[in-house]
Amino acid sequence: QLQLVESGGGFVQAGGSLTLACSASGRTFSSHAIGWFRQAPGKEREFVATIGRLGSSTYADSVKGRFTISRVNAKKTVSLQMNGLKPEDTAVYYCAARLPLTSDRPSDYHYWGQGTQVTVSS
Repeated sequence: QLQLVESGGGFVQAGGSLTLACSASGRTFSSHAIGWFRQAPGKEREFVATIGRLGSSTYADSVKGRFTISRVNAKKTVSLQMNGLKPEDTAVYYCAARLPLTSDRPSDYHYWGQGTQVTVSS
């Protein structure tokens, strides 16, 4: 059982940066793959990035080169560094966990946080 809590969202101008954090409670965090997803109003939840147990990462094409996902298992945290933010990045960002491998499909994830709002103004 994992509980996930996101933090770090906020309001930023286009071109700016934010770092989101996903903090977990539970003894099996290091065994889980962690994903970041986002959902804008009126749109489906979409994949952003994912990181495996050993640190391998995958990104959506829309964020590749601008976002970086990382994890520190000892601290049970996963971060999403977001640079060069664009208005189209505006959404609620969610972190999620699954066993054992990474996936870009929201339906594959077992545990979800409550989300954090990111708003990018033009």
